[in-house]
Amino acid sequence: MKDVNKEFGPSSWAIDNRTAIYVFTCILILAGYFSYQGLPKENFPEVVIPKIFVQTVYPGTSPANMENLVTKQLEKEIRGTLGLKKITSNSFQDFSFITAEFNTGIDIKDAKQRIKDAVDKAKTDLPTDLPDDPVIMDINLSDIPIMFVNISGDYDLKKLKEYAEDIEDKVEGLKEIAGVDIVGALEPEIQINVDLRKMEAALLSFNDISMAVGKENKTISGGSVKMDGMLRTLNIKKEFKNAEELGNL
Repeated sequence: MKDVNKEFGPSSWAIDNRTAIYVFTCILILAGYFSYQGLPKENFPEVVIPKIFVQTVYPGTSPANMENLVTKQLEKEIRGTLGLKKITSNSFQDFSFITAEFNTGIDIKDAKQRIKDAVDKAKTDLPTDLPDDPVIMDINLSDIPIMFVNISGDYDLKKLKEYAEDIEDKVEGLKEIAGVDIVGALEPEIQINVDLRKMEAALLSFNDISMAVGKENKTISGGSVKMDGMLRTLNIKKEFKNAEELGNL
């Protein structure tokens, strides 16, 4: 019986030409690295959820009546919307909720407008005593805060608010940031107490005092200017900073 030695051609060639294999492997690694570097990347990618929601409130209505009087009437018009993939609905006591899912890649603003047009068509078939029109919403992940910054220290509230406003200006300067909100900072307030007898003697009314304060305490728009890639509004503030300034009015 003869021994038969079988060889797999590519493997034998690779063993005999190790240098070529090393070079080829390095080329593949470099090609993969440069391809990765060339891929588009975003720190804050925009995620679009192709769904539009329609909610309607009708107090004093059972789920069955909500289904027949509101949900079905809206569904009838929404089903014909261009680009619609699927529609689901739920009817509850006093409340109707419809979800319209569109095909991926659709402009969510166009989808929302199409649903709004469909709801407008359905209004003639809805109960006339609805307290409010159906509310149309979409999910915008850009509106969800990505970070919360707490500011604390051995300072009074006025000083802490100044620090918060400085941070707000710097963060808003980043082109990726859509907006920054300060929550919890107290707004300064000046209380005006008047002497009714002196008012009568001077022939003044509460409205006269209100108008006089309003003329001296206001913010005037100064136009807009583009800074750090963002369009910022300029305001000329002519406001009272303390009670003494108001007392000299």
